[in-house]
Amino acid sequence: MKFQRLFLFSFSRKMSRRNCWICKMCRDASKRLPSNLTSEEVLQWAQSFEKLMATKYGPVVYAAYLKMEHSDENIKFWMACETYKKTVSRWSRTSRAKKLYKIYIQPQSPREINIDSSTRETIIRNIQEPTQTCFEEAQKIVYMHMERDSYPRFLKSEMYQALLKTSRPNSNS
Repeated sequence: MKFQRLFLFSFSRKMSRRNCWICKMCRDASKRLPSNLTSEEVLQWAQSFEKLMATKYGPVVYAAYLKMEHSDENIKFWMACETYKKTVSRWSRTSRAKKLYKIYIQPQSPREINIDSSTRETIIRNIQEPTQTCFEEAQKIVYMHMERDSYPRFLKSEMYQALLKTSRPNSNS
């Protein structure tokens, strides 16, 4: 989880195709992957979207793929919601809820996610007194979009295929 938090910070700042280690590796097959990314983990990603999102590197690689496809707003929103749900302080939760709304929910926002109007209206009502679950329905919708739309494309992508070819077997096996 510490790795994912570090990734969220760096990913949300300035991750470009030039400085992303995954993107560099996919451009140059001779580059080495982190030694702890195993072929078992990479193969596990193809079993289900849930398994991809539950592994250490899965969300990171998937987010990098979406960034390359210029469609990373869903994964960013989903990850931001995961962080938001752990927010204990009422003041912090209110501040983060407003920020999530402004970035992802508000119509014409910079990274507007695709949700129905009733979900959007519910969020507008809920962020007046935000709870840890006020974005839950939108997060489920976004998860479903990723699972049904971009995840199948990811499995067929050059990035995933390159990872399959270059990852190493688990040394513990």
